[in-house]
Amino acid sequence: MDIERCIKLASEEHYCPHCKGRLSCCEAPPFHIGDGLGWGTDILFICLNNDCSLFAKSWEQFEERYGHKASCRYMLLPGEEKGMTMMVGGADAFTGSVIDVEAMQKQSKLHRKEQTHTADLETCVAENNLAPALCLVLDNSADLAARKRACELLIDLNNLDCIDPIRNHNFIHGDIEMQANLSIKQLLENNHRKECPHCMEIVKAQAKICKHCNKEL
Repeated sequence: MDIERCIKLASEEHYCPHCKGRLSCCEAPPFHIGDGLGWGTDILFICLNNDCSLFAKSWEQFEERYGHKASCRYMLLPGEEKGMTMMVGGADAFTGSVIDVEAMQKQSKLHRKEQTHTADLETCVAENNLAPALCLVLDNSADLAARKRACELLIDLNNLDCIDPIRNHNFIHGDIEMQANLSIKQLLENNHRKECPHCMEIVKAQAKICKHCNKEL
């Protein structure tokens, strides 16, 4: 689903001709309830007002004509001027598919930030800029290939400031966590450092007593 398109459509105002209420912007289900085919769009504008006359009166009509419990909602396809009625099996139908514009905008912002960090990987070593690589390593939703590349670049960046954020991060991809740990291991070796097994602070590789917790190494 195109996030920017969804945000744009969700900001449009369309109204139900039966109750004059504003239509909700919803994600379309994968199959059309009538013919099993797709809707031809990923967005539907639907009247979710339970007090709408169309919805309220259709229960009795369905019961009389077809002998089963159902009703109708008013629905409008994007780009169309005239809507149609669609059958629903209950009052909760489509209420869980309403598009959250605020969440979409947040997701779009995060995606743009990810794209910027990915582009900055090309110059981060030359500019001695840890931020793009570290942000991608810690972004569980970012592209895995970009995150792996970022892990590799941590070694070239040679900045021990990345260790604490990575150690405190909750990774959801085991391969990224492993790659990040390997990079930290190489970074410590390159700088003749090690982590105290007791307090996890960084000390000299040859240290016998941790200067932070005073425990024997």
